[in-house]
Parts: sequence; C-alpha cells; structure tokens
Amino acid sequence: MKLTPLLLLTLSMAALSAPLNAQRIKGSDTVLPIAQQTAERFMALDPGARVTVTGGGSGVGISALLDGTTDIAMASRAIKFGEQMKAKAAGEDLAEAIVAYDALAVVVHPSNPVSRLTRAQLEGIFRGKITNWREVGGEDRRIVVYSRETSSGTYEFFKESVLRNKNYMAGSLSMPATGAIIQSVSQTKGAIGYVGLAYVSPRIKTLAVSYDGRDFAQPTLENAVSKAYPIVRPLYYYYNAKDSAAVAPLMRFILSPEGQDIIRRSGYVPVR
Repeated sequence: MKLTPLLLLTLSMAALSAPLNAQRIKGSDTVLPIAQQTAERFMALDPGARVTVTGGGSGVGISALLDGTTDIAMASRAIKFGEQMKAKAAGEDLAEAIVAYDALAVVVHPSNPVSRLTRAQLEGIFRGKITNWREVGGEDRRIVVYSRETSSGTYEFFKESVLRNKNYMAGSLSMPATGAIIQSVSQTKGAIGYVGLAYVSPRIKTLAVSYDGRDFAQPTLENAVSKAYPIVRPLYYYYNAKDSAAVAPLMRFILSPEGQDIIRRSGYVPVR
C-alpha cells in the first residue's frame, strides 16, 4: 500500500500522541490486586503513562511474555526451567524482580470446627489419603478438595511447599480463579481450599498451620512478616532485559516506599 503524505502525517501525529510509557502486565491472579493498585497510582503520578493489567494465571502471563503479547508477566511462582529454555531458544534474556511476598491461607467453610492442621495432614487431605474430617478432629463429613488449575502459580507453590512436590489427588476440583475457590468453599460445608492472604474474607474460615507439628500460626500479615506462618512465597515480575529502560519507571515506583506501602496496605508482605 502506498502511503500518501496525509496518511504519513496522520501516523506521525498518532505516534507522537501515544503514551511514552505504555506497559501491559499480565499473569497471576494473586498478584493482580497489587499490580492494579500500584499501576493506578503510578498513572496518577505520571499522566503520560498507560498501564493495562489483566489476570489469567502465572503460566498464562509468562507465555504471553514469551510470545510478545505482554511487557511484564506477574507470577506467584518462579519461572520454570522449560520456560527459561524457551526464552533462551528465542534469544530472549528475561529479568526477574521480587515485588512482594504473600501468605497462602488454607480455608474451610465457616461452620467447620477444625481450626488447625499440620503440613502432613494437609498433604494427606490434598493427596486423597485423608478423606473425612473426623480423621483430623472434625465432624463425620466427607472432605471436598478445591484447588487451582495447573497453570496457576498458586497451584505450583502449594504443591511444592505443602505436598513436597507430590501429586494432588485425582478427585480434586480445579478452579479457574481465586474467587471461584472462595465461592465454592463458602457454599460447601466439607470443603477445603487455599487462597492468597489478601483474598481472605468472612465468607471463609482460615486455619492455623504448623510444619513441625508443634508451633501453629494463623495466616496474618504479622505472622507472614515474622515468618511464624510457614506458607509464604515471593511474588515476581518478569520482563525482557532489552526492555529494562521502558519498564524501569514502573519498577522503581513499585519498589519505592510509596509502592511498597500500597502493597502492605493491600494485605501483602512488602519486600522492604
């Protein structure tokens, strides 16, 4: 197609009027709330910036980064070896930044009398070895296990930290998002699931957890910061190293005292 002088002028003006700092962020539903809140504040401080944030899961975000449909992937797990190899094969050098930490809360229906579980008991439940609540001091009721889908970083981290990389039970019910787990657990008396601390609400009940069988701790911000609560994980941003200059202003803000204060007030653990 031949470009006329008028069309060339129009394209040039459009380019000049486009935001100089446009960023697309995609990935983890766990990271989504703080990504949205920090992006909104960043744009308020810099009217020339445009940041769009969408969820879908850690694996979805990293895939989008690798195929060039997002600028930043947010993830609630570290990048996998296979993903690193795919990036290397494409000649891409990915940069990693920890932007916050998150406690993963184990949740049940509010009517459940069980108030605490050990890591070994959780492993038994999520692997299908423990199938009735009476086996862990509760009522005679079948346990209904809810989990995240396999593309979720939360799924991966829970499997690594709580199940010691053993497989989930075949009969667990996979949910596409954290909100779906909260809704399902809140409506099912025998249910158990896991969600990021920031998503905890009165609709569900959190359990105290112990990895050593002695010291139990509730999933609270204070216990996550002090490391009294054991199920805590880093939250990541990944981006192409060649785009470092473009993403630097946003990254500086997220890691600044103001950005980290937003993260703390949102129920996450600040890096600093």
